[in-house]
Amino acid sequence: MRYMLLAYSPEGSWTPDEWKKCVEESLSICEELEARGALLAASPLHPVLTGTTVRVREGAPWITSGPFAETVEQLGGFFLIDVEHLDEAIAIAARLPSAKKGAIEIRPLLRIDGLPEEKLRLPLDPNRTLQKYMFLCYDIESVWEKAGPEAHHAAIQEAVRITQQLDAQGQYLSASPLHSSAAATSVRLRDGKRWITDGPFAETNEVLGGYYLILAADQDEAVRIATNHPGARVGSVEVRQVFEVSP
Repeated sequence: MRYMLLAYSPEGSWTPDEWKKCVEESLSICEELEARGALLAASPLHPVLTGTTVRVREGAPWITSGPFAETVEQLGGFFLIDVEHLDEAIAIAARLPSAKKGAIEIRPLLRIDGLPEEKLRLPLDPNRTLQKYMFLCYDIESVWEKAGPEAHHAAIQEAVRITQQLDAQGQYLSASPLHSSAAATSVRLRDGKRWITDGPFAETNEVLGGYYLILAADQDEAVRIATNHPGARVGSVEVRQVFEVSP
């Protein structure tokens, strides 16, 4: 089963030395997962204030700086893993440094047909002109429930066509919808004790419904691509640049 581990913590709570140690510890865990074939991808993200949130209402894009919602804990990085079951994902999440200061939200990925072949193993190339960006696609789940399964399926197929277009342009890396927020599990570590709760790390009107990993020349191009996503018409798409860490 594929899972996305979303590492949330208060950005201001990390000193430079603590953040460096956090990355080093996370990389060590990634090496273990890689050795047993459980790691698909992982990376920290650039600070949340460097992000952009995209909404489209009545055909007009609404672009704002920063995250889709103001919360104490912000997404600092992600891990894509492939493990046997949720208990194994929870055990991995509890070892991640962000679980000590914030929370790790575990979301199972929803498999759909038609997505291009993933290119998650793209090597770090200092001469590459395109940068990695992540789209965090936030939905209002009740809107899709009212719209019905046919409307939701049509939106997913529209999103798949966008991935195919990006792939044809050499800009696609990975994408997937997530199972509903009801399938989420949040893990926190406090004083050496694990706290595991059902549901997402924070209660918000819009919940993460899927992600894209793409290549773009800059933030402006990434934002232009995000405006075409069907989820931006009823929710929002947060655009964050991926912080590439060298081996």
